[in-house]
Amino acid sequence: MQTLQTTSLRVAGNQLFILDQQALPQEKRWLDASTVEALVGHIHALRVRGAPLIGLSASLLLALLAEAGKSRDELALALDTLRASRPTAVNLMNNLDRMKQALWQEDFVPALSAEALRLIDEDKQLCDAIARAGSELVKPGSRLLTHCNTGGLATAGVGTALGVIAVAHQQGKIANVWVDETRPLLQGGRLTAWELGELGVPYQLITDSMAASLMAKGLVDAVWVGADRIAANGDVANKIGTYQLAVNAMHHGVRFMVVAPSSTIDLSVDSGEDIPLEERDGRELLEIEGRRIAPDVDAYNPVFDVTPADLIDVIVTEKGIVERPDAAKMAQLMCRKRLH
Repeated sequence: MQTLQTTSLRVAGNQLFILDQQALPQEKRWLDASTVEALVGHIHALRVRGAPLIGLSASLLLALLAEAGKSRDELALALDTLRASRPTAVNLMNNLDRMKQALWQEDFVPALSAEALRLIDEDKQLCDAIARAGSELVKPGSRLLTHCNTGGLATAGVGTALGVIAVAHQQGKIANVWVDETRPLLQGGRLTAWELGELGVPYQLITDSMAASLMAKGLVDAVWVGADRIAANGDVANKIGTYQLAVNAMHHGVRFMVVAPSSTIDLSVDSGEDIPLEERDGRELLEIEGRRIAPDVDAYNPVFDVTPADLIDVIVTEKGIVERPDAAKMAQLMCRKRLH
């Protein structure tokens, strides 16, 4: 496969490398992810994270394994193992569905490589389309609030919600971005803050519990978040803490905006109640970098929550914008062609 480089993925020869997102911002460390076991381990440990990036990394690995001589049966087993690595983010399933179609072509080796590279290119293009469309909704002088990480670290392109913010900054519209630290693994504090700093976007880091107070003081003009899966009725599963932001935004009259590729929309799931929500090891709450910060106690650690559609003002995708989403509007959106 050709040499390839994104913010978080690198292909050199027949090897796949991932940028360790647990090491940032202290260290920019690339890790080998050239086996199924290695990539699944990185996904489980959130060294690879972000719904689009998880799907793209799995697709690239399958293509590289095919080029290395793995049989069709071995690749089918690898595909199933990768599919099971994260239950909530639907991009992984969608990407692997396309790779599975390529796997059953007669010349499956070049077909898998072409499909993986096509998925990378499509992600870059749709990120650009989303960022342009979303930035049109940002008013000059905006003070925005975002949660978790939705930038180039989580995609092959400029990102989703953070891509919107980056383009709006280039247009001179951003006064300040409030960055939720995003407990328990601090993806906002470690990753989003790092990306905004690299982009030169003015920002301030806050604890997750400060958001409502800022809204009450009139210091937030809109909340921009990503999504890991969107149900047919417009309910959104995203990083834990998103739902409480939506409730607070509705109460304070603050616009709540969701940004995601259309591949995140799962029309087979009627509502958010049907989306599987991953629960992770409680030690993520009890420890920081391996150091215990809590007593000997059990911890409940769901990593996603569901925001009902009636709390969402806008969903932005590469196919267009949906205001006040519902099942009919989401179905219409999925019939549209991509924005250019």
